[in-house]
Amino acid sequence: MRKPVSEVGPDPIDVHVGSRIKGHRIGLRISQTKLGNAIDVTFQQIQKYENGANRVGSSNLYKIAKALDVDVSFFFDGLDDIGAGRRVSGLTRESSAFDGDPMSSRESFELMHNYFRIAEPRVRREMFRLIKALADANKIQ
Repeated sequence: MRKPVSEVGPDPIDVHVGSRIKGHRIGLRISQTKLGNAIDVTFQQIQKYENGANRVGSSNLYKIAKALDVDVSFFFDGLDDIGAGRRVSGLTRESSAFDGDPMSSRESFELMHNYFRIAEPRVRREMFRLIKALADANKIQ
C-alpha cells in the first residue's frame, strides 16, 4: 500500500515540474494570480503546483504550457539527468537525486528574473560571460 503524500513528501517528478513552471513564470515576470486566471485556477493552486504539493493534471499542464508559451516537454527537460537510476515502479526510490537541485532555489529564480530584466542583449551576453568566467575560475582553485 502506498504511503500518504504527507508521510513521504511530494513526488520528485512533481517537484521538478513545479520548479520548471515557477522558474519560467518568474522569468517572464508573470504573477501566480495572472497565471491562475489564465488557466482558471486560484493563485493558491499555482503555489501548490510550483512546490509539488499538488500534481498538475495533464489538461492544466497543457494550459500552463500555452500560457507560458512553451512546449509541454519543457517541464520535463532535465528530468532524466536528475532522476537517473530512479526506478519508476516505486519499489526503490532515490529521492536524493532531486535534493539540493540548484535550479529550485529562490536565489536561482531571482538571478534568472533579474538577468532577463536587462533589456540590452549585448549587456546580458556580457553578464553571462562574466558569470561563466567566475564559475570556471572557481573550479580551477
